[in-house]
Amino acid sequence: MYLKDHIANGTRLIAICDRELVGQTFTDGALRLKVSEFFYKGELTAPDGVKNALRRVEVANLVGERSIACALEEGFITKDNILMIDGVPHAQMAMDAGPAARM
Repeated sequence: MYLKDHIANGTRLIAICDRELVGQTFTDGALRLKVSEFFYKGELTAPDGVKNALRRVEVANLVGERSIACALEEGFITKDNILMIDGVPHAQMAMDAGPAARM
């Protein structure tokens, strides 16, 4: 999976996606999900690295079955948080991680 850090207005956000989805765009009716290289293509990371990163952030965008599975396994999201777009799972996570997650 790819994991990429972003900082916006003092908030750390990570983008996580299954590597084969980078560069693709998915549409389902009015919904459109562009898995851009700029936003999602970061470091290749194993599931344990993804789970550790999710523990240290306030916001995450997740795309793909493996990425979503990591967040589900650790209880960061529930199945109700998952949106299917053209058969591809997408979820966003937001939590109050406190000052430790801020950079």
